Amino acid sequence: MFQAFIVQALVTGGVYALLAVGFSLIFGVARMVNLAHTSFLMLAAYWMFYCTYRLGLDIFLSIAIALVATVLIGLLSYKLFIDRVREHEVTVMLITLALATCFQEIMILAFGAEFREAPTLIPGYVEIIGVKVSYQHLLTIAVVAAVLLCMWLILAKTKLGIGIRATAQDTEVANLMGINVSRILLITMGLGSALAAIAGIVVAPLWVVYPYMWMSPLVMIMAIVVLGGLGSVKGSLIGAFIIGIVEAGVVFFLPGGSFLRGAIALLVMVIILVVRPEGLYGIVFEEERL
Repeated sequence: MFQAFIVQALVTGGVYALLAVGFSLIFGVARMVNLAHTSFLMLAAYWMFYCTYRLGLDIFLSIAIALVATVLIGLLSYKLFIDRVREHEVTVMLITLALATCFQEIMILAFGAEFREAPTLIPGYVEIIGVKVSYQHLLTIAVVAAVLLCMWLILAKTKLGIGIRATAQDTEVANLMGINVSRILLITMGLGSALAAIAGIVVAPLWVVYPYMWMSPLVMIMAIVVLGGLGSVKGSLIGAFIIGIVEAGVVFFLPGGSFLRGAIALLVMVIILVVRPEGLYGIVFEEERL
């Protein structure tokens, strides 16, 4: 059972990490709380379902379509609805919440509110130390690790990453130094949407696909971001795995744990914030944001 717990904790923490890093990246650079963030996970999962079961497309072509379509929806949403009011935090929160609700209602109109299943990317399982682990779980862990490594390389080793970090530190100074801030903000929104889409693609075969599947992850991601420290990508990454481990532990080791996992994970967040109100990697100075 312990081996299965470790696998589930890695999968849950990894998916939360993809979502939390994207959320923190957008918050750190654009200074906005994107409440529609996890709805892109839901959209990508539905694209997977539609392309494979309704259109009968190859699984890898379906993945490409789901990723590209979700990122394009994210970019269009930003340009059409958010960019002009980005400086008004409450307005942005209301608009992004409205967008998420619209996406949800569109999925209900198109597919109904029933639970759906997306195809398994790699069927079968392997036995590890006496425990059967599906290839889908192993693929999810591998994809999460690869994507997070790529994000670190982009942020730390490329000119784009320098531009993103400079914009996060001070938008006005970055603009004076010749950085195209509008372009950086658009790219950041695209990266965040891509991370959410990848999370949706890898969990679609593991979770049920339904229009309300974005709500529970949104609550957990908000908790993780606050736990890690607002705007801290490193804090979000560590916080995601803390919450993932706690959630998996509750499910595996407590009676009725599947009904308590969210509440107990949030309780852990509250306890840590009581001890350390700024979170694990709370921001003291603007330049520490990323």
